[in-house]
Amino acid sequence: MARLRLSTAQLFLLALAASVLILALDSSGLLRPVEGTILRTILPLQRALNQVGQDLSNLGQYLRDIDELRQEREELRALVDRLTIENVELREAQIENVELRQLLQFVESNPSLQLVAAEVVGRDPLPLSRSLLIDRGSEQGIASGMPVVTARGLVGRIVEVYPRVSRVLLLMDASSSVNARIQNSRATGVVEGTGANTLVMRFIQQAEPLAEGDIVLTSGLGGNFPRRLVIGQVTAVHQSDVELFQSAEVRPAVDFLRLELVLVVMKFEPREFPLPSEEATP
Repeated sequence: MARLRLSTAQLFLLALAASVLILALDSSGLLRPVEGTILRTILPLQRALNQVGQDLSNLGQYLRDIDELRQEREELRALVDRLTIENVELREAQIENVELRQLLQFVESNPSLQLVAAEVVGRDPLPLSRSLLIDRGSEQGIASGMPVVTARGLVGRIVEVYPRVSRVLLLMDASSSVNARIQNSRATGVVEGTGANTLVMRFIQQAEPLAEGDIVLTSGLGGNFPRRLVIGQVTAVHQSDVELFQSAEVRPAVDFLRLELVLVVMKFEPREFPLPSEEATP
């Protein structure tokens, strides 16, 4: 024979109906003769009813606690998100302040240069071209050929100018070249871009001393760039007995992939180098 199983809700309804019935009979006086027996009979039902009521009350409190915890979790998550954003903004401001201080120190240490700060706003997507865009153009007095620098050294030169934007050809572009000088030996040559993240200095006389770690600076020859701007550091020297010149691989001082702020050299006084015939003239 199958056993009858009642759910909690069914037990609650059964106990409630029994209680109502007993109250009705008790009020009419019909239960007095058997009151003791009935009380012993319904006592377990009353206890079950009380337990069910307590369970329902606990369940309601549990659900309210869950809802409060969920709300607190959402508030904490919103707080964490806000603090994360504020931390990122603060970090960006710190990085920018460091870069601005470096640029300011460069400006103060080069009073002969007329400099204008610019922000990098774009990069050339072509793999063989090494250039970037800055947010200064002809409306701010920018002209083609102007050198571009950072506090670390030479970046390149302006090659295209628009009203509010200009294109900068980077030193590492294969078409870029600049007259250079080795700081220690004062040997001269030409630094050319390779299209990659390295430079090469060519046309260095074989007799000139050259070593890894030598600093390469702009020489100012030709008047296209100011003197003594840092270009990079020699990482390898290439010599051959059958060659008229030696060459060197140069690691740029500027990290071209991380440029965000630059300075455009608006005006500088190029050093004039007299020709040998002029030096011999009395």
